[in-house]
Amino acid sequence: MGYLSIVGSHAVNGVAQLHSDLLKTTLFKDFYELNPDKFQNKTNGITPRRWILLCNPNLSDVIASKIGEKWITDLNQLSQLRHFVNDEQFIRDVQRVKFENKQRLIPMFKSAYGVDVNPESMFDVQIKRIHEYKRQLLNCLHIITLYNRIKDNPNTDIVPRTVIFGGKAAPGYQQAKLIIKLIGNVGRKTNNDPDINGRLKVIFLENYRVSLGMYKIKYE
Repeated sequence: MGYLSIVGSHAVNGVAQLHSDLLKTTLFKDFYELNPDKFQNKTNGITPRRWILLCNPNLSDVIASKIGEKWITDLNQLSQLRHFVNDEQFIRDVQRVKFENKQRLIPMFKSAYGVDVNPESMFDVQIKRIHEYKRQLLNCLHIITLYNRIKDNPNTDIVPRTVIFGGKAAPGYQQAKLIIKLIGNVGRKTNNDPDINGRLKVIFLENYRVSLGMYKIKYE
């Protein structure tokens, strides 16, 4: 079937360069030698104009103050930020923007989900389609582990953490829907236990979509 697909298609996309090279040298080597121009790789990517400039203008200003604005149309320019990893003022500016953004997000958590979130907590975010191989279940088991540690020793020293899930399950994928249900149940238990004392919160972003993603991504 793969051979027929190659013959009948105008291009073969390996997605990642590594996988494309493997197709060229192993699985479809003969086809590559016949039509090398047909094989290519286009990876899943982002546009900095939407996911940095548009949804996080304050961070964009901090970046532009160091490297100018050419990065808006050439994402490779962001590599220049490596020169500022030890720049204390730059680090403080980034931290300030992130904290201010988190403070603006917290009222949405309260109004939409009734959850009070500590703005100084670490935001632990997993946003992708709900699937067993995406390991939301593993993340949920980690939450349960943290919860049990606090219950066993309420005075334990733990970094405050807000775990945020987002994503959708395929209509017929029952196991993925059960994972969503589990996350919801764990969240209700964790968010309302006085022993936890706000050190661990769980939120599932309902009806996740691009507009909600743009609102949310800036706070990570």
